[in-house]
Amino acid sequence: MTTLSSLISLHPKDAPAIGAPGRPWLSYGGLQDLAQNVANTLHDCHIGRGDRVAIVMPNGPEMATAFITVMQTAVTAPLNPSYRQDEYEFYLQDLGAKAIILPHDYTGPALDAAIAVNLRILRAHSGTDANAGYFDLTPDSVGASSIETNDQQCDKSATNENDVGLILHTSGTTSRPKIVPLLQSNLAASATNIKNTLALTPADRCLNIMPLFHIHGLLAAVSASLVAGASVCCTGGFDALRFFSVIKEVNPSWYTAVPTMHQAILSRADRNKDVITNLNLRFLRSSSASLPSQVMHELVDTFSAPVIESYGMTEAAHQMASNPLPPRPQKPGAVGVEAGPLVRIANEVKNELLGADAVGEVVISGDNVTPGYENNPTANEASFFIADGSRWFRTGDQGTFDKDGYLSLTGRLKEIINRGGEKVSPLEVDEVLMDHPAVAQVVTFAMPHDKLGEEVACALVLKADQEATAQDIRAFAATRMADFKVPRKVVILDEIPKGATGKMQRIGLAEKLGLV
Repeated sequence: MTTLSSLISLHPKDAPAIGAPGRPWLSYGGLQDLAQNVANTLHDCHIGRGDRVAIVMPNGPEMATAFITVMQTAVTAPLNPSYRQDEYEFYLQDLGAKAIILPHDYTGPALDAAIAVNLRILRAHSGTDANAGYFDLTPDSVGASSIETNDQQCDKSATNENDVGLILHTSGTTSRPKIVPLLQSNLAASATNIKNTLALTPADRCLNIMPLFHIHGLLAAVSASLVAGASVCCTGGFDALRFFSVIKEVNPSWYTAVPTMHQAILSRADRNKDVITNLNLRFLRSSSASLPSQVMHELVDTFSAPVIESYGMTEAAHQMASNPLPPRPQKPGAVGVEAGPLVRIANEVKNELLGADAVGEVVISGDNVTPGYENNPTANEASFFIADGSRWFRTGDQGTFDKDGYLSLTGRLKEIINRGGEKVSPLEVDEVLMDHPAVAQVVTFAMPHDKLGEEVACALVLKADQEATAQDIRAFAATRMADFKVPRKVVILDEIPKGATGKMQRIGLAEKLGLV
């Protein structure tokens, strides 16, 4: 086992590491120098090994380098820049943060929250002509930085593989968010797994459009690229209107995104055929939500490149399974084969592993898996168990393996719809409805019912040049599936509500749409 920073330090200092559209590249040597500067500032502010540093910065190269550099000295905790003050106060206190890093000109709710909970406030200054990702870190004159505190000591020793490197919260859609600590060894293992799965080399260049407060962008795009000695261009976030102009400028060998981003890209592909023709994409990657098979086929046809769908989650430091690169097949509807940790099917209630052809809960075991939720023995008891001499984590997903070892997910266990005792997989309904020629996006979810307990409902977006009614959609579904699976409620929207990372969220959607 090793650390992420030790793997990154192996590459030539003059090689490009971090970039951004329209800006000069930061080299691996420049990244090392930045890490030393950040360490000096943190130590001067009595922040060191084991101390937790929240980061609230917009998507882009400085967010990427803040994550990479702070992690080499302390514990990094990226937070969503769109939170409200009360949310920041909750997360900062729940994390036990000692300091927060903000952009030099930031005056928003994270600053008010940091002052309210008396954190040290550090400002990241990046000049307009600086290399992408470079910043100067200085203490602010407000907050705990400006007053004497009783905690004037810090551990300046080097971090090791057993130290926590990154802390994130689970999404908390149905309960209080859980704290997920990821060790330096977890991060190094996951980044290496992704590098190996994608066969990344120094010749590769990733275009990152994922938010960098989320495990997908932090590990799959940034960390895996840096472990491989490759380069990663960090945009200011996903913008469908600018995507093709950015990808034309960057000319990456790959990009990674969630399915809703891929669908938005496809919606503008016809008017950008000249750009697509001149791209040199080795592959496209999709993760963080199930990719409809129809979208996978359309991506392959549009970009003439394989689409690598992967399966990940925060507790696994992202990747667990992945479709392989050619010449092995990429199977639409499957999230791939084991890609780092051991992946098995377990009984959803008993602590026992099942046969490969069984349908049950997906469980994992490996060096990339968190040691456990912080300060939450109840969640740990429910989520981890010992079997066959290994410690297994319950993902909460239901799935099964085919004869070739490819894993297919049948849904989140909490999202399976129980219609009067009949169990309905939302993913199965999604897949059928995506075959309707007028449907662009769909998400199936549970709607409360006074007699059945739950009823099947769906929200969908129509293609720009197509028309269909709710009755049309239900009639189509009735020809493709058993009657109890046909959505009783069809809501046609201009846009389906999404979470902070661009994923469509089933849990709570009935309430959001006023169906409760």
